[in-house]
Amino acid sequence: MKADFLSALAAYIPQDAREAEEKDVILSYARQFPDTVLLRENRVAHITSSAFIVNEAGDKMLMAHHAQRGVWAWAGGHADGDADLMGVARKEAEEETGIFGLRSLMPGIASLDVLHVHGHIKHGRWVNAHLHLSAAYLFVADETAQLCVCPGENLAVGWLPVAEIDAAHFDADDVYLYGKLAARARALLGCITKR
Repeated sequence: MKADFLSALAAYIPQDAREAEEKDVILSYARQFPDTVLLRENRVAHITSSAFIVNEAGDKMLMAHHAQRGVWAWAGGHADGDADLMGVARKEAEEETGIFGLRSLMPGIASLDVLHVHGHIKHGRWVNAHLHLSAAYLFVADETAQLCVCPGENLAVGWLPVAEIDAAHFDADDVYLYGKLAARARALLGCITKR
């Protein structure tokens, strides 16, 4: 199973120099720490998987107001030993937003990114600063589907306009990340529509 996970990372095709560097860092670290990289017990860096979800038109994104960070964010979480990263992204999206019936926009990873996590208190204990080695997946969902807040994880769930991926609504790191994923989703939706 871990070989499949490493193959999925290796198969990702970077779109620019930044992505190439971050893929190299993630793949190198995963190969160096194959027994712990999928576990949050690796307190320096570990794999996470997230779902960037858009509506059919690609002009809205499904976000949750993150309780810990206090901002609107995508759904996702720790692999916790599960090498099926697309499955992790789907499960986390369902748990955090209440949405079901997600359709994958592409069969593989849509983005590999090294994300910084500041030290914080979670469940009454200190969690040191560390890195999330993030595998992102693109999904499309029916924006009329029922949504549900996940108590303890988020404070609200909703569809936000993709046009609001800017400095007025998100920090610079999120603008970069969500902006590139929204553009990739729209390009894929355009390809699907033309068929």
